[in-house]
Amino acid sequence: MKCTASGQPPANSEESSVPTSEKLEDGQFKDHWVLCEMERSMGYVRPVRTKYIHEKCGSITTMGRVIAETYARDPSFYGSTFCCNCHGYFPVGEHGEFIWDDDSKEKVGT
Repeated sequence: MKCTASGQPPANSEESSVPTSEKLEDGQFKDHWVLCEMERSMGYVRPVRTKYIHEKCGSITTMGRVIAETYARDPSFYGSTFCCNCHGYFPVGEHGEFIWDDDSKEKVGT
């Protein structure tokens, strides 16, 4: 089961890629799906990291804690993530455009 990062009821169904189609001024969706607290509390398979680098532009984006915990519990939960410099969503995963801003330099979503 998915929950919303905001904790608010979703406007869209769980099958939608986002809980609401509403966007912020910078182009980011106002809310995002996350794993529910009970699922996140079962432990992480990766470290909880809150910053990543967009390899295309070199900028660093910081994400909220519940989204970071969702990545740590299920690295493949998301198919894309937001770049605060490019103001758009781009792919994550093995062939994605982002790496974690730490010494590992692992691809986000792997």
